[in-house]
Amino acid sequence: MKLNNKIIIITGASSGIGKSLAIECAKRGANIVLAARQYVTLCEIAQDLEKQYSIKALAVQCDVAVEEDCAHLIKQTLTTFGKIDVLINNAGISMRALFQDADLKVLKSLMDVNFWGTVYCTKYALPEILKTQGSIVGISSIAGYKGLPGRTGYSASKFAMNGFLDSLRVENLKTGVHVLTACPGFTASNIRNTALAKDGSQQGESSMDENKMMSSEEVARIIADGIENRSRTLIMTTQGKLTVAISKFLPAFLDKMVYNVFAKEKNPLLK
Repeated sequence: MKLNNKIIIITGASSGIGKSLAIECAKRGANIVLAARQYVTLCEIAQDLEKQYSIKALAVQCDVAVEEDCAHLIKQTLTTFGKIDVLINNAGISMRALFQDADLKVLKSLMDVNFWGTVYCTKYALPEILKTQGSIVGISSIAGYKGLPGRTGYSASKFAMNGFLDSLRVENLKTGVHVLTACPGFTASNIRNTALAKDGSQQGESSMDENKMMSSEEVARIIADGIENRSRTLIMTTQGKLTVAISKFLPAFLDKMVYNVFAKEKNPLLK
């Protein structure tokens, strides 16, 4: 399925992977609906996309944790374009705190955005995507395959997302709807800067070396190819593929490996 002239909704489109996906899909001729809380930023991106790639772009202010916002996003898309071909559930937040120290509101926020945001948007978009036999995409993480220390809420939300998308895929085996779970490796973006600390405030600084990570542009290209090829799952790094494989056969060994990796973070939570 080529993306030319397709109508693609991207949540979390104001920065990082979401913004790079908007640019990559626009390059391929798709019309883009950009959704995020930062409306002014979205409008600027939409104008740039229309000018540079001669496509149509719509900015919709949307907090995916609010069901009514998600319903409005789908309604605005249909009012403007009349159909939906692809929904990319990209909006997400992370965290950095040991569970014993974290306020429970932090875990609730992670679930509200990462899991329920995906569920809400998919629920309202699915009837239209059934008509076009289009794609539902979830931007997940290796944290949805292996629990990561200091990220209990993040891993839980991504495990939940993976299970939701997997069930949805099976339900739609004979409807023509394509369901893709995309799992980037660690990606250079602002997700760690905006990660929630134990009290729910933003961390403000990445605890990792961003220079050694995948770029958001590279991730966007792989995901756009995956949509066109109607791939089932994308695990984008060797480290990620090894993590999934080792978790099946040597889970206790992987626990130790993961512990040692995260114990080397800046200002480590693990001792």
